[in-house]
Amino acid sequence: MEYTNQDVRRQDRLLDEARAFEILKEGEFGILSMRTEEGDGAYGIPINYVWDRGNSIYIHCAPVGRKLRCIDACPNVSFCVTGRSKVIPDKFTTGYESIVLQCTAHHSLHEAERMSALSLLISKYCPEHKMQGIEYANKSFHRTEIIRLDIQKVSGKCKNMGF
Repeated sequence: MEYTNQDVRRQDRLLDEARAFEILKEGEFGILSMRTEEGDGAYGIPINYVWDRGNSIYIHCAPVGRKLRCIDACPNVSFCVTGRSKVIPDKFTTGYESIVLQCTAHHSLHEAERMSALSLLISKYCPEHKMQGIEYANKSFHRTEIIRLDIQKVSGKCKNMGF
């Protein structure tokens, strides 16, 4: 995984690498963007995720559906997570932080990796209910698909407006 801001047009708005990875770790959701299965458009969807603190992000979905068809047609995807934001009405602008990740998507993972990903998701979103979450994951395992996004590049941008 490479952190690079060389393609960011506004070089005066670069987000430092440490803050970028804080946003990735703490973000509530991200936007997964893919090419449509027909290849004639784009499809983006907000989705919960968990970062493994390495080179991968895990998301969950049903075992069939549009996301999987899009990934099968083209596994190269984009994932965007926003940090803080604040509209500044009297300045006609918005303060923001965001990161964009270029990734390769994989599914039909081994059962152990899928369960590990579900455990990470439970730890992130419902840590007070970990045991019940694992029981739920075991019962729902047959109807849950896990997608692993292997991160190739990360870039970050911000406009700090006093938050």
